[in-house]
Amino acid sequence: MLTILVWSFVFFGFAIAHVIWVFIILNALNGLCRSFFEPSTQALMIDFTPATKRKRLFSLRYTAINIAAVIGPIIGVYIASLSSPSIPFILTGIMYILYAVFLLFVLNHYEMQQIQAKAPKKILHTFTILFSNRVLLCFIVGGILINIGYSQFDSTLPQLINLKIEDGAKLYSLLISLNAAVVLLLQLPISIFSERLSSTITLLVGIIFFAVGLILFGVSDNYPLFIVAMTMFTIGEIFAFPTMNVMIDEIAPDTQKATYLGASQFKNLGGFIGPIIGGWLLTHYIDYMFVIIALLVLCSSVVYKLGANYRQ
Repeated sequence: MLTILVWSFVFFGFAIAHVIWVFIILNALNGLCRSFFEPSTQALMIDFTPATKRKRLFSLRYTAINIAAVIGPIIGVYIASLSSPSIPFILTGIMYILYAVFLLFVLNHYEMQQIQAKAPKKILHTFTILFSNRVLLCFIVGGILINIGYSQFDSTLPQLINLKIEDGAKLYSLLISLNAAVVLLLQLPISIFSERLSSTITLLVGIIFFAVGLILFGVSDNYPLFIVAMTMFTIGEIFAFPTMNVMIDEIAPDTQKATYLGASQFKNLGGFIGPIIGGWLLTHYIDYMFVIIALLVLCSSVVYKLGANYRQ
């Protein structure tokens, strides 16, 4: 709750800021709030959802995020064009406050499913326990490898397209729209289908689609091939990303859901490392870049399988 309120004031700050260093501080606070918000909200959703429905829960959550990612910028630009560029940020801050009030109402009127922790533990002690958990460590490393692959979407892919295709910016804009459209169209049916599979198999399917999409990016030299590659890549995203959270939920003790989900955010290191690796490969080994990245993503299946074996 406190995180949401602080986040709302961050957006109010964006609305009135006029100095670069203020924007830098607010942007850092924005990222910090998100790092608290993501695992906390996932844990809350788990608390109110039976275990048998959590796989669909994470899929629906991922769909909602993508819907917001599509319509949010459009609405923001439209509002800014009618009034002031500051207004969308002010409205976002107000929406966060309303969201906090809504959460307060929900938490006071509905009973949680999970057992609550009896006593807080020291942070250092908690991290010692977490990172001595070989299953969790494997899942984090596997997530880092997957995120290295996904990070190429908005780092090296547009550069590659610009080198291969005339007016590459137009194609890349099309691929961004295609990515959003495929997620919105296929998220629910894929979610229903994946409920018949174990989490490990679902993730493996996603990793394979991811790898195939990446390899196709590397060999594509025209619009149709890039469109097929993006479709395969996005299907991998639909299978993999919600399932990564489901697998963390499955190994987390009832009293430590938020802690485990918070620790799993270390997988986002892949989003930091990926562009560095991709940029180096683009400079020195452009013809093999996406094949190498695809192999790294495929290695994540081995790491996840190792973690699954530790659970047995």
